[in-house]
Amino acid sequence: MVIGVCTIKLYLPDNHSLKGKRQIVNSLKGKLHNRFNISIAEIDHLDVWQRSTLGVAMISKDQVYVDRELNKMIQFIESSHFASYFMDYSIEFL
Repeated sequence: MVIGVCTIKLYLPDNHSLKGKRQIVNSLKGKLHNRFNISIAEIDHLDVWQRSTLGVAMISKDQVYVDRELNKMIQFIESSHFASYFMDYSIEFL
């Protein structure tokens, strides 16, 4: 069994409230969960208006599959309207 963990950092420069942040983050989380069948949660910067860190987990028997799907997820973010919020990411395997 392979567990792939991806940390995604977002910067929301035009956001001025936690409500606005929540709308953007929840929209992204929903799209990623539905499209890639992943577990996703906001894991850091919970009370900061303009920053967010998301944690993504995917489990499979094949590391190549997990790596490919997590990279597809990153490409999806980079090619969507969320790209302007995307700062950085990291992928690791357990």
